[in-house]
Amino acid sequence: MSKKFLWLFLALLAVPMTGAAQNPPSAPSYRPGLGDLMTSTIQPRHIKLAIAGRAQNWTYAAYEQHELEEAFERAAQTWPKWRNFPIAGMISTITRDPMEALEKAIKAQDEAAFTAAYAKLTGACDSCHLAAERGMIVIRVPDSSSFPDQEFNPPAK
Repeated sequence: MSKKFLWLFLALLAVPMTGAAQNPPSAPSYRPGLGDLMTSTIQPRHIKLAIAGRAQNWTYAAYEQHELEEAFERAAQTWPKWRNFPIAGMISTITRDPMEALEKAIKAQDEAAFTAAYAKLTGACDSCHLAAERGMIVIRVPDSSSFPDQEFNPPAK
Protein backbone atom coordinates (compact mmCIF):
# COMPACT_ATOMS: atom_id res chain seq x y z
CA MET A 1 0.00 0.00 0.00
CA SER A 2 1.44 3.40 -0.93
CA LYS A 3 2.02 6.02 1.74
CA LYS A 4 -0.32 8.43 -0.07
CA PHE A 5 -3.18 5.87 -0.07
CA LEU A 6 -2.52 4.93 3.56
CA TRP A 7 -2.61 8.60 4.58
CA LEU A 8 -5.92 9.14 2.71
CA PHE A 9 -7.41 5.99 4.25
CA LEU A 10 -6.42 7.06 7.78
CA ALA A 11 -7.75 10.58 7.18
CA LEU A 12 -11.11 9.16 6.13
CA LEU A 13 -11.28 7.00 9.23
CA ALA A 14 -10.76 10.08 11.38
CA VAL A 15 -13.79 11.91 9.90
CA PRO A 16 -16.76 11.45 12.25
CA MET A 17 -19.92 10.04 10.67
CA THR A 18 -22.59 12.66 11.22
CA GLY A 19 -26.25 12.35 10.39
CA ALA A 20 -25.64 14.47 7.31
CA ALA A 21 -22.94 12.11 6.11
CA GLN A 22 -25.16 9.10 6.63
CA ASN A 23 -28.28 10.66 5.08
CA PRO A 24 -27.34 13.36 2.61
CA PRO A 25 -30.01 16.04 2.19
CA SER A 26 -30.38 15.14 -1.47
CA ALA A 27 -31.47 11.57 -0.66
CA PRO A 28 -35.15 11.10 -1.53
CA SER A 29 -37.46 10.13 1.30
CA TYR A 30 -39.54 6.98 1.05
CA ARG A 31 -43.06 7.47 -0.28
CA PRO A 32 -45.03 4.23 -0.41
CA GLY A 33 -47.28 3.74 -3.39
CA LEU A 34 -51.01 4.09 -2.96
CA GLY A 35 -51.45 0.37 -3.65
CA ASP A 36 -48.81 -0.39 -1.02
CA LEU A 37 -50.68 1.66 1.56
CA MET A 38 -53.97 0.02 0.68
CA THR A 39 -52.52 -3.48 0.92
CA SER A 40 -50.29 -2.99 3.94
CA THR A 41 -52.35 -0.70 6.16
CA ILE A 42 -55.97 -0.33 5.06
CA GLN A 43 -56.81 -3.87 4.00
CA PRO A 44 -55.53 -5.58 7.18
CA ARG A 45 -57.40 -3.06 9.36
CA HIS A 46 -60.57 -3.66 7.29
CA ILE A 47 -60.23 -7.42 7.82
CA LYS A 48 -59.49 -7.16 11.55
CA LEU A 49 -62.44 -4.83 12.04
CA ALA A 50 -64.78 -7.41 10.47
CA ILE A 51 -63.44 -10.22 12.60
CA ALA A 52 -63.65 -8.15 15.80
CA GLY A 53 -67.25 -7.20 15.04
CA ARG A 54 -68.19 -10.78 14.22
CA ALA A 55 -66.68 -11.87 17.57
CA GLN A 56 -68.53 -9.01 19.31
CA ASN A 57 -65.23 -7.82 20.73
CA TRP A 58 -66.43 -4.22 20.84
CA THR A 59 -63.37 -2.82 22.57
CA TYR A 60 -61.12 -4.22 19.88
CA ALA A 61 -63.57 -3.28 17.10
CA ALA A 62 -63.46 0.34 18.32
CA TYR A 63 -59.67 0.21 18.26
CA GLU A 64 -59.57 -1.19 14.71
CA GLN A 65 -62.21 1.26 13.48
CA HIS A 66 -60.03 4.11 14.75
CA GLU A 67 -56.88 2.57 13.25
CA LEU A 68 -58.65 2.12 9.90
CA GLU A 69 -59.74 5.75 9.99
CA GLU A 70 -56.12 6.79 10.59
CA ALA A 71 -54.90 4.50 7.80
CA PHE A 72 -57.33 6.19 5.39
CA GLU A 73 -56.05 9.59 6.57
CA ARG A 74 -52.40 8.59 6.00
CA ALA A 75 -53.19 7.31 2.51
CA ALA A 76 -55.02 10.54 1.69
CA GLN A 77 -52.18 12.63 3.10
CA THR A 78 -49.51 10.67 1.23
CA TRP A 79 -51.50 10.58 -2.02
CA PRO A 80 -53.89 13.56 -2.06
CA LYS A 81 -53.98 13.14 -5.83
CA TRP A 82 -53.19 9.99 -7.80
CA ARG A 83 -53.02 10.40 -11.55
CA ASN A 84 -56.03 12.66 -12.21
CA PHE A 85 -58.03 11.43 -9.23
CA PRO A 86 -58.48 13.50 -6.04
CA ILE A 87 -57.81 10.56 -3.72
CA ALA A 88 -57.98 12.58 -0.49
CA GLY A 89 -61.42 13.93 -1.35
CA MET A 90 -62.63 10.56 -2.61
CA ILE A 91 -61.57 8.73 0.55
CA SER A 92 -63.11 11.37 2.80
CA THR A 93 -66.39 11.56 0.91
CA ILE A 94 -66.87 7.85 0.32
CA THR A 95 -65.91 6.56 3.76
CA ARG A 96 -67.37 9.27 6.02
CA ASP A 97 -70.92 7.92 6.42
CA PRO A 98 -70.01 4.21 6.71
CA MET A 99 -67.28 4.98 9.26
CA GLU A 100 -69.69 7.07 11.36
CA ALA A 101 -72.27 4.27 11.19
CA LEU A 102 -69.62 1.76 12.28
CA GLU A 103 -68.61 3.93 15.21
CA LYS A 104 -72.25 4.22 16.36
CA ALA A 105 -72.85 0.47 15.98
CA ILE A 106 -69.71 -0.35 17.95
CA LYS A 107 -70.64 2.06 20.76
CA ALA A 108 -74.14 0.54 20.88
CA GLN A 109 -72.67 -2.98 20.66
CA ASP A 110 -75.24 -3.65 17.96
CA GLU A 111 -74.13 -6.60 15.83
CA ALA A 112 -76.83 -6.12 13.16
CA ALA A 113 -76.02 -2.41 12.77
CA PHE A 114 -72.32 -3.24 12.69
CA THR A 115 -72.84 -5.83 9.94
CA ALA A 116 -74.86 -3.37 7.85
CA ALA A 117 -72.37 -0.52 8.33
CA TYR A 118 -69.43 -2.80 7.55
CA ALA A 119 -71.13 -3.92 4.32
CA LYS A 120 -71.63 -0.23 3.39
CA LEU A 121 -67.96 0.49 4.07
CA THR A 122 -66.93 -2.46 1.92
CA GLY A 123 -69.19 -1.21 -0.86
CA ALA A 124 -67.67 2.26 -0.47
CA CYS A 125 -64.22 0.77 -1.03
CA ASP A 126 -65.42 -0.82 -4.25
CA SER A 127 -67.10 2.38 -5.45
CA CYS A 128 -63.85 4.28 -4.87
CA HIS A 129 -61.92 1.67 -6.84
CA LEU A 130 -64.42 1.97 -9.69
CA ALA A 131 -64.22 5.77 -9.65
CA ALA A 132 -60.41 5.60 -9.79
CA GLU A 133 -60.59 3.19 -12.73
CA ARG A 134 -59.39 0.30 -10.58
CA GLY A 135 -62.60 -1.74 -10.68
CA MET A 136 -60.63 -4.96 -10.91
CA ILE A 137 -59.88 -4.48 -7.19
CA VAL A 138 -62.97 -5.88 -5.48
CA ILE A 139 -63.16 -5.90 -1.70
CA ARG A 140 -65.54 -8.18 0.15
CA VAL A 141 -66.54 -8.98 3.69
CA PRO A 142 -64.01 -11.57 4.86
CA ASP A 143 -65.34 -15.00 5.75
CA SER A 144 -62.25 -16.11 7.66
CA SER A 145 -59.24 -14.69 9.44
CA SER A 146 -55.93 -14.20 7.71
CA PHE A 147 -54.42 -13.62 11.15
CA PRO A 148 -54.09 -17.12 12.63
CA ASP A 149 -51.81 -15.87 15.41
CA GLN A 150 -54.36 -13.44 16.87
CA GLU A 151 -57.32 -14.15 19.14
CA PHE A 152 -60.30 -11.98 18.25
CA ASN A 153 -62.77 -13.13 20.89
CA PRO A 154 -63.09 -10.76 23.84
CA PRO A 155 -60.84 -11.70 26.75
CA ALA A 156 -62.52 -13.63 29.56
CA LYS A 157 -63.43 -11.42 32.49
